[in-house]
Amino acid sequence: MSATTLAAAPIPSPRGAVNAPAALGAGALLLAGAFAIGQAVSPRQAALYLLGAALGLVLYHAAFGFTSAWRVFIADRRGEGLRAQMVMLAVAAALFFPVLASGTLFGQPVQGLVAPAGVSVLFGAFLFGIGMQLGGGCASGTLYTVGGGSVRMLLTLAAFIAGSAIGAAHLHWWAALPHLPPISLVKEWGPWPALAANLAVFAAVAGLTVVLERRRHGRLVGAGPAPRAGLARFLRGPWPLVAGAVALAVLNFATLALAGRPWGITSAFALWGSKAAALIGFDPASWPFWSAPAQRAALEGSVLADVTSVMDFGIVLGALLAAALAGRFAPNWRVPLRSAVAAVVGGLMLGYGARLAYGCNIGAYFSGIASGSLHGWAWLAAAFFGNVLGTRLRPLFGLEVERLPRQTGC
Repeated sequence: MSATTLAAAPIPSPRGAVNAPAALGAGALLLAGAFAIGQAVSPRQAALYLLGAALGLVLYHAAFGFTSAWRVFIADRRGEGLRAQMVMLAVAAALFFPVLASGTLFGQPVQGLVAPAGVSVLFGAFLFGIGMQLGGGCASGTLYTVGGGSVRMLLTLAAFIAGSAIGAAHLHWWAALPHLPPISLVKEWGPWPALAANLAVFAAVAGLTVVLERRRHGRLVGAGPAPRAGLARFLRGPWPLVAGAVALAVLNFATLALAGRPWGITSAFALWGSKAAALIGFDPASWPFWSAPAQRAALEGSVLADVTSVMDFGIVLGALLAAALAGRFAPNWRVPLRSAVAAVVGGLMLGYGARLAYGCNIGAYFSGIASGSLHGWAWLAAAFFGNVLGTRLRPLFGLEVERLPRQTGC
């Protein structure tokens, strides 16, 4: 998830023809998985699995990275990726706020991801931000780059899962520290005043990136010309960042419609890590995190019955399909030692931080702000400062920090 010299997020260049075996394999796994989940759980669960695949395809084709976008803004004041995130949040808030205020969507009860804001969230998000830069990705970025063939990100993902389980074991201690109760701006202010206030902040953030980018480079630095056009670009990428932003917002809204709550990623990592811990002799069932009836049922049941798990599986396969269609699925098994160490350390920080902060860049930042949760804004502020420190630490592990030469004029 590193940026090119021209954009705040990586724009894949064509590497050749479609990787037919990988594309057929991904397609077969998606179809077989949907059938198996539909039979074992429900058609709705199968639809959520395929929805995850659509998210993975969008993330890959749009190269929609949170980590690289924040890094190039911090280091080089390029804000294209941050502006795309503001578009994503604006579209999502416009879709979510009226529906969450009514409490139902297509006759089904829905609720946002609203969590307490306090010491746990601030520390966890700050830790997550450092982990983003050392691990090389966020929650969504880790999954879609794994699906795209990144071997290094397999290390990040494994450590991410382990850190999530450790965070689940410790969360009760952190949750007892000072915090505000869950606050929904939609409920406190009403949907339309809350939407107006949020849109104003999104516009202000986007405007600030424009001012700072022009001050640094004399112009707005954008992606180069697309290597494909028309249907070929739609199927094989790369997509414009704004198109990816809008698609992610719409697909998150589809998640709300199908699951009754917005998109999340890392609760599944805590589940997988806790199940693995049980296999090696730990007793996660004794942790307060798994004491609620719904949590206990998830721990004791199949991962196929867990909405977040099946969507995560879909994201990986959707990204694999996208990489194969783009002709870019070619795993490189050589990972430098310092980079591997950073992947493991960063992954542990990502997992632990996500549990403490009640979510990641998707569950807390994207879906939290789209839900009108105050904790989503607290997460954003703390995670951004974590990214500042993480960006400064990257060279110690031989990791790139992308910068362009300063320019003046238009």
